[in-house]
Amino acid sequence: MIGFLGRRGKQAAADNAAIEPLIEGFSIEVMPRTAAKVDDFKALLPAGTRVYIAHIEGTPIEEMVGTARRLSDDGFPVMPHFPARIIKDRATLEDWIARYQGEAGVDQALLLAGGVAAPVGEFHSSMQLMETGLFDKAGFRRLHVAGHPEGNKDIDSDGSTGNVDAALRWKQDFAERTDAEMAIVTQFAFEAAPVLAWIERLRGFGVDLPVHVGIAGPAKLQTLIKFAIACGVGSSLKVLQRRAMDVSKLVLPYEPTDVLADFADAAKRDGGSAVAQIHFFPLGGIGACANWAARRSAAAPASAAV
Repeated sequence: MIGFLGRRGKQAAADNAAIEPLIEGFSIEVMPRTAAKVDDFKALLPAGTRVYIAHIEGTPIEEMVGTARRLSDDGFPVMPHFPARIIKDRATLEDWIARYQGEAGVDQALLLAGGVAAPVGEFHSSMQLMETGLFDKAGFRRLHVAGHPEGNKDIDSDGSTGNVDAALRWKQDFAERTDAEMAIVTQFAFEAAPVLAWIERLRGFGVDLPVHVGIAGPAKLQTLIKFAIACGVGSSLKVLQRRAMDVSKLVLPYEPTDVLADFADAAKRDGGSAVAQIHFFPLGGIGACANWAARRSAAAPASAAV
């Protein structure tokens, strides 16, 4: 037993060493209600960590901007979500941009359609938001967009990838004809192979935007399965389902070590990483996620690396 535990410890150390370069410079996502529970972000996150602020339908813009201002005042680059389907009209969009910029110094955004079935107003896609020219006018130079390695049935109801592929081609063209610094941020996945195959396919039809891969942070297995089903995560959900069938693992919290090690292995094998950056979805809590990453990162704040 001692020998087994020793081998397992050596494997864990090897995995940590492999994934450290991969998670260096990671970004992370919060919501206003989860951010409010954090006493001190500077003690939790490495300096310079990009923090996305998820805008859930019904969240007042005042709460979003207040959270952005707090994070910005703490020295973190802030990237709020702009979900097209919950933005009523051009005037509302212009107001949000002005508030973020004027009150919180924000100059970057994640543009996405949003997870609501019916638009509340005139926008239904991130491309429409980009076409307004308002982000460029306000000096928002960094614009990220959503990626769906396992498809998106809200966009392609027939299970194909025709519409999402066409949208990414359009966004590639937008990046080439404007000054926008763009990247694709993916939905979270639990398996590396489908994501890597998707990136290779994008490169094959001319989309070379950097890909920031979404990874679920440590959490209870039941929590992850609930979020995965709600968010439409496809084939990689089978990884969680197989884990749920293993009684020895059912009570243990999920950690993303294995999937990150697979990405690291692929980068070593291919002579370079297809992944530009890791973006954490802290589904089990931002503190748990940040501390997990801190234990595997040389750039962690001293108070978090425990």
